[in-house]
Amino acid sequence: MSFLLNAWYVATFSREVGVDAPFARTLLGRPVVLYRDEAQRAVALDDRCAHRFAPLSQGRIVQGALECPYHGLRFNAGGQCVHNPHGDGRVPSGAQVRTYPTVERYGAVWFWPGDPARADAALLPTFPFVDPDSNITHEGYLHTRAHYQLSADNLLDLSHFQFLHPDTLGSEAMARGDVQSGHLGDTVWVRRSAYDEALQPFVAEGFGVAPGTRVDRWMDVRWTPPGLLSIVIGVTAAGMARESGLIAPSAHWLTPETERTTHYFFAFGLPKEMGDTARQLVRYAVEGLMKPFESEDLPMLEAQQNNLGDRDFWEMQPALLPIDAGAIRARRIMERLIAAERADAAGSQAASARTIAVAPVADTSRAVA
Repeated sequence: MSFLLNAWYVATFSREVGVDAPFARTLLGRPVVLYRDEAQRAVALDDRCAHRFAPLSQGRIVQGALECPYHGLRFNAGGQCVHNPHGDGRVPSGAQVRTYPTVERYGAVWFWPGDPARADAALLPTFPFVDPDSNITHEGYLHTRAHYQLSADNLLDLSHFQFLHPDTLGSEAMARGDVQSGHLGDTVWVRRSAYDEALQPFVAEGFGVAPGTRVDRWMDVRWTPPGLLSIVIGVTAAGMARESGLIAPSAHWLTPETERTTHYFFAFGLPKEMGDTARQLVRYAVEGLMKPFESEDLPMLEAQQNNLGDRDFWEMQPALLPIDAGAIRARRIMERLIAAERADAAGSQAASARTIAVAPVADTSRAVA
């Protein structure tokens, strides 16, 4: 499968992982089970017992270890079997389940599916506006039946608001606006501005704009590999400087489930100092966006995926527009990173194959009587 392995992905929101029962999810084509150990740390293991391959997620948590539902073997946070209830209780040397590095940040549990030695928390992009320590946050989740890069394309090109969401998010001013895009290293940014716009009631109410007020609206999108985006939407009175307006920041995290399905996590956050106002606004944003996302974005992405089938994106020879610049940059970066990772893995395998173990040779120089 064409996934970047040495990267951080969201496995689930923190609130979904507990000490009472394991939580199962397919991530990058592999079944994974998550739970909390006795120290409340989030643990991620292959959802497969080392004995007869039963799903550990159907078992129970006992003293910080995960117990297999089939024969009762227990595995600790390091994936090592620590309890065998059968016979003399000896644990077979091969009773080990793969464990994945995890980091808990921004209200989510992140996991690293690649080389554990390369799992560095400093590589995780920052999303300070959804840090629950300093912000009031609200989250949403959608299961998308499309490749995760189609979802990234959708978020990097918000010009579709005018056509896919004409009654909720878009307006005729969208297509007339300015669009800029670029990249800094492996981070892609897209900036869209609309001027003298009449907002749809859903957006106007969220920003506290009176009906009929003409405004300028801007949408700044940041994408970092493998599919982590922030979107900041700002609104101000028409003709006024950005600094005088209100902003709504949100995080959008795409984790492949399979080659053709995606876990889409998103969250909004506002400073705790705003109190109940922040709590109402972030809930309004998430719950309000669920309807257009579910009824308009998801069916469109699924239809695109159905037309693509198992064919490569470039094989379909897409006609490209200037508005596609950001999405194409992101695709090219992902292709480069995946190719480099595969080449590195192939090089390591070739080096291992050239290392030949030499066994001692018996001395045959003495004559046999």
